[in-house]
Amino acid sequence: MNTTDYDAVVVGSGPNGLAAAIELQQAGLSVLLLEGKDQIGGGLRTAELTLPGFQHDICSAIHPLAAASPFFQTLPLAQYGLEYITPPVSAAHPFDDGTAATVVTSLADTARALGADERAYRTLLEPLVASWPHIAQDVLAPLHFPSDPLAMAQFGLPALLPATALTSRFQTKQARGLFAGMAAHAIQPLSNLTTSAIGLVLLIAAHRQGWPLPKGGSQAIADALAAHFVALGGSIQTGTYVRHLADIPLAKAVLFDITPAQLLQIAGHSLSSIYQWQLRRYQYGMGVFKIDWALDAPIPFTAEGCAQAGTVHLGGTLEEIAATEKAATRGHHPERPFVLLAQQSLFDATRAPAGKHTAWAYCHVPNGSRVDMTTAIEQQVERFAPGFRDRIIGRHTFDTAQMEAYNPNYVGGDINGGLLDVTQLFTRPALRVSPYRTSRSGMYLCSSATPPGGGVHGMCGYHAASRALRDIFHLSPSSLYREASASALR
Repeated sequence: MNTTDYDAVVVGSGPNGLAAAIELQQAGLSVLLLEGKDQIGGGLRTAELTLPGFQHDICSAIHPLAAASPFFQTLPLAQYGLEYITPPVSAAHPFDDGTAATVVTSLADTARALGADERAYRTLLEPLVASWPHIAQDVLAPLHFPSDPLAMAQFGLPALLPATALTSRFQTKQARGLFAGMAAHAIQPLSNLTTSAIGLVLLIAAHRQGWPLPKGGSQAIADALAAHFVALGGSIQTGTYVRHLADIPLAKAVLFDITPAQLLQIAGHSLSSIYQWQLRRYQYGMGVFKIDWALDAPIPFTAEGCAQAGTVHLGGTLEEIAATEKAATRGHHPERPFVLLAQQSLFDATRAPAGKHTAWAYCHVPNGSRVDMTTAIEQQVERFAPGFRDRIIGRHTFDTAQMEAYNPNYVGGDINGGLLDVTQLFTRPALRVSPYRTSRSGMYLCSSATPPGGGVHGMCGYHAASRALRDIFHLSPSSLYREASASALR
């Protein structure tokens, strides 16, 4: 290979690596994307994990942030076959009495169903949903002075609160449990500062455009991004696992869609001692234990509304969820863990043979845990859907070590690329003027270990590529970004 053929090389083809490669390529550069596996996608892959004909999302499954991404909204991904399917209920949260709180696109309908908390829910969410187009580019970005300070403050003040504090606004178990389930996506104790942020973002997304899933599986998002990158003139090389800097063709800029642990292994010797010290102090959060099921019928949830939901949060009350998340953080394995479950085949017939179904679920466990949580997870599903286990005809599990073996970015099973608590929310992975720059000129991080963190939105990759364009190539990043941010969710 002629080492002068490329202006930039991107290592890793997850959503952030793909976004970075696209942003660089559409600026007129020549870009090579390297992927260690034989298939691109990172956390965006779909495969027959259980039985022939059953298509399972290996990692991410439901994609409110992909559909809402200011950068992805600028790309013509539908031209490459990407089609989103939006379930009528974004998320359902069942309780032991047979009822469930549900989130639908209509904020008014969602609030009305919360009874005594209708007014409190509307007071909290209505202004945030309305202002989201003006603050999306600031929320999904590194720390900076916002373009609309007042709107950002309206979001930021409640977002900084622990979820256990924000839920004090609500009286009913339905509203309190519903928000706890949303905030638990932060993968940390609900008593931590900023755990309300992810809950608010997910609820805003639900009321803006719902929580869609890609037809055919999450791989469809990666395939569409890759197809667009290639159409722009980009090059992709799979089966190339980078272990040393010498494995990368010479280029003016190299962007890594990896976390600090891998960066230290690949390039530690070339980084400053201070930066290496910062990377070694980087903290990873809880891991996950994941199950995929092949089913001979839909999950028989008791509560009305669950059968119309793409996502179901299984954990009961706020108090129960808070206790189990704290226990997992402290190294314990709760008997009744909080379970995040997706049932894609109810809405996408391509996922399973006729009359059959798939389901996808995980719970949080201590980082690096090898404990088999199959029984605990299935008992939680059975708790809210009696008869569920009788419908299982195939099963595939991932513990934290298997998750990390599948994708080295999932260190200890941490699917967020590092703990997203207040100490690492804006300074991940190190305290620097730009979190995307490493200490070596021309070398950048573009993974979820940089702001704004985990989730399939590509914004870490976009911002890292924008920084490289300015620093190395003296070019302006995509001029469409702020326009898209203001219009993407209208």
